Amino acid sequence: MGQIILRLDRVMADRKISLNDLSEKVGVSNVNLSKMKNGKISAIRFSTLEAICDALDCQPGDILEYDPNGTPTPASE
Repeated sequence: MGQIILRLDRVMADRKISLNDLSEKVGVSNVNLSKMKNGKISAIRFSTLEAICDALDCQPGDILEYDPNGTPTPASE
């Protein structure tokens, strides 16, 4: 079975934005964004994804990736 891999950390690094700054712009707690950044979530609201994409000027596909093989990565372990 495949798995969704979160790439929020990569996009944040590319945009040079801190967790605190993104938290303020998106209106989501640091704790929840940290969990998302580290791949420790099982769901995300579209409204949160929209706010993150707006704040980072990116597309959902920049943050989410599908691995059909379900290969473990550091962010999903």
